[in-house]
Amino acid sequence: MKKFPITLFCCLSLLLAGFSKETSSNDWQLKKFENGISVYTRSTENSKYKELKAIFQIKTSLSSIIALLNDVESYPQWVYRCETSKILRKNSEKQLIRYQTIVAPWPVDNRDVVVEVNSYQDEKTKIVYQKVTPLPDYVPASKDHVRIREFRAIWTLKPLKNGIVDVEYELLVNPAGAIPAWIVNLAVVEGPYETSLKMKERLMNDKYQKANFSFITNPE
Repeated sequence: MKKFPITLFCCLSLLLAGFSKETSSNDWQLKKFENGISVYTRSTENSKYKELKAIFQIKTSLSSIIALLNDVESYPQWVYRCETSKILRKNSEKQLIRYQTIVAPWPVDNRDVVVEVNSYQDEKTKIVYQKVTPLPDYVPASKDHVRIREFRAIWTLKPLKNGIVDVEYELLVNPAGAIPAWIVNLAVVEGPYETSLKMKERLMNDKYQKANFSFITNPE
């Protein structure tokens, strides 16, 4: 019988995409604060797995963050334990379908996930959202990976004063397979922290700083 290391969920929490509003935001518990990055977790009513949230602030444009999130092929370079990532279909600059594989620590089988990504901006608040929902049957499952079927995520990009953006990421995922929930819940912090840290660094690349999207208006 395989032994499952407590680090498994770290390799899943890297996925740039879930959240639930069915529990009170007062339930969030701060688990880590370092380098300006806060990571929280909480229990949810409809899942045995912990929901997580990462928050940080950075001086950049709203478009630069969406440009990085939509640069799917770059994920292995900054998303924690991402092995491969590619776009299966791009319907518009606001919508795409993404496929990712995740390297799991031995002897756990690697995972893969297919998600639909939708981005939009609230006209009044100028807050930009990117929501990620699962499409587990969009392509056939690989025999070399365990398909993640439950995955919900949201990026919330709130513009503040002086060009600062408050970045918030929420995720709820069921890693699938015969993994005890208590083991998964022990390892939900490191993945989002490491991903956020590398994200802050990568956003300074000119490739993203010069990006513009027709559906995004920067506040005056």
